[in-house]
Amino acid sequence: MPPKPPRPDLTHLSDTDKDRLIDALFARLDAVEAKLGMTSENSSKPPSSDGLARKPKTSSLRGKSGKAVGGQPGHEGSTLKRVGEPTGTEDHPPPSHCDRCHSALPLEQAKMLDSRQVFDVPAMSFEVIEHRVYTVVCACGQRHDSAFPAAVSEVAQYGPNVRALGVHLTQGQMLPYARAAELICEMTGLSVSPATLHAWVGDASVALQGTADLIARQLHHAPVLCADESGLRVDGKLHWMHVAATADLTWYGMHAKRGLEAIVAHGILPKRLGVLVHDCWAPYWKLDDGLHALCNAHLLRELVYAQEVTGQDWPAAMTELLLNAHRLSAAARQQGRPFDADAIAAFTTVYNDIVRAGEQLNPLKLKPDGKRGRCKQSDAHNLLRRFRLHADAILRFIADPTVPFSNNIAERAVRMPKVKQKISGCFRTVTGAANFCTIRSCLDTLRKQGHSMLEVLRRAFAGDPIMPAA
Repeated sequence: MPPKPPRPDLTHLSDTDKDRLIDALFARLDAVEAKLGMTSENSSKPPSSDGLARKPKTSSLRGKSGKAVGGQPGHEGSTLKRVGEPTGTEDHPPPSHCDRCHSALPLEQAKMLDSRQVFDVPAMSFEVIEHRVYTVVCACGQRHDSAFPAAVSEVAQYGPNVRALGVHLTQGQMLPYARAAELICEMTGLSVSPATLHAWVGDASVALQGTADLIARQLHHAPVLCADESGLRVDGKLHWMHVAATADLTWYGMHAKRGLEAIVAHGILPKRLGVLVHDCWAPYWKLDDGLHALCNAHLLRELVYAQEVTGQDWPAAMTELLLNAHRLSAAARQQGRPFDADAIAAFTTVYNDIVRAGEQLNPLKLKPDGKRGRCKQSDAHNLLRRFRLHADAILRFIADPTVPFSNNIAERAVRMPKVKQKISGCFRTVTGAANFCTIRSCLDTLRKQGHSMLEVLRRAFAGDPIMPAA
C-alpha cells in the first residue's frame, strides 16, 4: 500500500491554492463515493462483491411484465404421469372375513377396484464380474489361449460405470472428492478413496482430450462466438480461465495470463472471420480479423450507474432504445424476417442523437497547461466515448439476426467453474485445473446437444467417446 502524502501546511497557502486544494479533495471524495456506489446491478462487478448487506430494491432492466406472480391463467401444468406397463405390482387384498357377520370372504372372486403407481429407484449395490480366460491344446499339440478384453487389464479394477459416476460427481456436479467418495459408498456400498477419484479424473481427461480438441476447432470456425474470462485460484496463485462458447459448443482453457498472450496460446480466437461477442475488454479489440459485437447487458448496467451519478436523461433514453431494439429484433427473429434498412437507419439515427445529447452534457475535459499525462475524464464521458467509437459493434445485433444481444452464453459458461471453486476451494495443481477444463468442455458441449453427462463419461471410459455434432 503506497504511503499517504504529507498534509499541506494551510498557513502558507494562498487563497487560490486553498481553492484548488478544496476542489481536488471534493473530486477525490466524489470518486470514492462513486466507487462505493458500484454494485453488480450498475457495473461489471460480480454479484459476489456485493457482500451480505441487503440490496436496495431496484427496477429490473427487463421491466415489469404486469403479470401476477406464479402460474398464469390457462397455463397447462405438468405432473407425474402413470405408465402403461409397470415394472412390478404389489396386491393389497381385502380382509379374509366380513367385519359384520364374520364369514369368510370369497377372495378368489375379488376384482381390482383401483390402482396407484409409486416411482422409485431400487436400492443400489455393486456387482463384481469375474472375467476368465481359458486354454486348450489341439490334438496336434498346438496350444490355444483366449484373451481378456482390452478394457480388462488388471487383476482387480473398477468398471466404466462407477468411474463415470465418480467423475460426474466431482467435475459435473462439483462435489469435493471426499464428499463424492462418501456418496458413492452410501449409494452402492463400494468403498472408493478420494485419491482414486482423482486418478479417474486424470483418466477421463485423457479419454476426452480428442473431443475437446474437436470442440476447439469447431468454435474457431463458428460464425458467431461469445468469449469471456474469469480469475481462478490455482496452486495458490491467480490464473485465468478463458471461455469460448456458442449455443451448442463450450470450451474452457486455463492460463497464467489474462490478456493476448493467453488468447494466442489457446488458438481459438485469433484469425477468425466471424463475429466475436465480448464485453469490450481491450485485448479483444486486437483481434481484428473478424467483426466485433459488444455485450449490451454490460452497457445497460453501466447506464444505470451513469443515471444514478449524473441524474441526466440520456442514460434512460439509451436504455429504452436498446431494450426496445432487443424486443423488436427478437420478435423479428421469431417471424423469420430481419430488420430492413430503413428500420436499422432509424435506430442508428436515434442512437446518435442520444450520444450527441450526452456529449453536450459531459464534454471533454482539457488538460491544464504545463501538466503532463492525460486528463482524467468522468465515467459518463468515457461511457459515451465507448458508445461513439463502437456504435457498429453495439448495434450489430440489429443488423445481423445471428448475433445475440448480450454475452450471456459465455457468462453462463463461466458460472459453473466459479461454483466449483466456491464449493471445493481452489485447484491445487495446474494439472487438476487443466483436467477440469478438458472434461467440463466436453460435458457442457454434449449436454447442450442433448446427451446425458453420465453417459458421456461412461462412453469415454469404455473407449467410445461421443463426438459433438458440427
